[in-house]
Amino acid sequence: MLTLGPGASRRRPSRSQIAARLGASLLGLSCIVASPAAAETLQGALAKAYQTNPTLNAARANQMAADENVPIQRAAGLPSVQINSTYNENVLIPGGQFVVIPRTLNTQGQLNVPIYQGGLVKNGIRAADARVAAGEETLRATEASVFSQVVAAYNDVLRDTQIVEFNRANVRNLGVNLRATGDRFEVGDLTRTDVAQSEARLSQAQADLRNAEANLIGSKERYIQQVGDVPADLSQPPPLPGLPTDVAEAVEIAIKENPDIAAATKNSEAAGYDVKAARASRLPTLSGFGNVNRNDNFGGARANIPINIPAAQQSAVIGAQLQLPLYQGGRPAAQIRQSQARQTAAMENQIGTERGVVSQVRSAFASWRASLDVIKSAESAIAANSLSLEGVRAENGVGNRTIIEVLNAEQELINAKVILATARRNAYVAGFTLLAAMGNAEARDLDLQGITLYIPKDNYRRARGSFMDWSDRAAPMIRSTRTVATPAQSAAAATADLDAAGAAPR
Repeated sequence: MLTLGPGASRRRPSRSQIAARLGASLLGLSCIVASPAAAETLQGALAKAYQTNPTLNAARANQMAADENVPIQRAAGLPSVQINSTYNENVLIPGGQFVVIPRTLNTQGQLNVPIYQGGLVKNGIRAADARVAAGEETLRATEASVFSQVVAAYNDVLRDTQIVEFNRANVRNLGVNLRATGDRFEVGDLTRTDVAQSEARLSQAQADLRNAEANLIGSKERYIQQVGDVPADLSQPPPLPGLPTDVAEAVEIAIKENPDIAAATKNSEAAGYDVKAARASRLPTLSGFGNVNRNDNFGGARANIPINIPAAQQSAVIGAQLQLPLYQGGRPAAQIRQSQARQTAAMENQIGTERGVVSQVRSAFASWRASLDVIKSAESAIAANSLSLEGVRAENGVGNRTIIEVLNAEQELINAKVILATARRNAYVAGFTLLAAMGNAEARDLDLQGITLYIPKDNYRRARGSFMDWSDRAAPMIRSTRTVATPAQSAAAATADLDAAGAAPR
């Protein structure tokens, strides 16, 4: 049963306390089960996904690309230097020329220094910085989303494994029951109707088993898709700590910590800087420049008149250029209006994101609490159905109950067990989804062991501090694992159970 972790109280814990509890809870799971050394824990599955999930790795690469927008915007405000060289070989020289220059080499060095650009560069950098911050929050949201899918897949495998085992046991029991019914029919204790009812219930149980096995295979394949490895001997997940005591508290935390809301806020801020950058197109710009020229004829110049032609000539000039836009066909105003409309859209998206988060938190909280209630009801139902089945079987032995009543009692017990397994899965997944919506289910909160956390700000600092034209990053490489080589999943021991049940008389 899903419960609040140790130390939970009506006072809202801080983010660090929630993170410490959740990480310690997941870490402690490795010490609970000591016998099977190869057992997979939820923390281990999350660590594998953190390193090898392609969705998460692609999100990190996209964030690295977003980091580069800052130096790209900054470059427009820095000096630029270039050299242009032109070599001319005069292959056809017309007659009657006083001066003949067979070949020349012209080399020009140019320096341009932006002095004032109306705030275009400054606001462009600020917008890029805001979008980098938004990207970091989006990366947080991607981590939480991937982890939520891993938790769901992990618990799906556990649930469907239990349901398969319930159905296998049911098939075995109904096979034994059918044989016993056949024996009693042979001695005249039961009718052909009783045998037909037993046969029908066994056939239905076999069909239910096949469906349960198919569901288990699907859950295993989804686990492989998210984790990149085959699920083997999964341990029961630990209780989730730090869950809120009421929905208002959950919403309050989510408004402050949810990464989607933070990303929308930063995007809205960036859109505001875009408006300021667009206004710069109507303002004057000032820049300084310097040119150095060298013209070399390699001493091959010939003249038909007595003049001195030097082999090389140099010149240099420095100056400043002021540009004052007077009329640009209405383009600046259109760009400003466009930026303002996009800012409005970003502000509306911020409200829309907040609405979505509030809805998600409230829904997850309701699902979590409802699942807890279902767990309690299912546990009570299992206890009552077990007692009822025992009594119905005993009364059937003395002729007070029919075979169909026994079969119904058995089916009700199976149904209650399936409801309990499903409710436990739903409660855990809803609880983790609630933590994710509250911004407390990311890698930094889970204390994943044996891995190095990716710190997006480290790459941002490297990108922002790079001023060289020849600085590259490492060659692109794939970090995620392929799953094409993993074996197709199956539900083990299914054939033997069905064959054994099918051997019963019909």
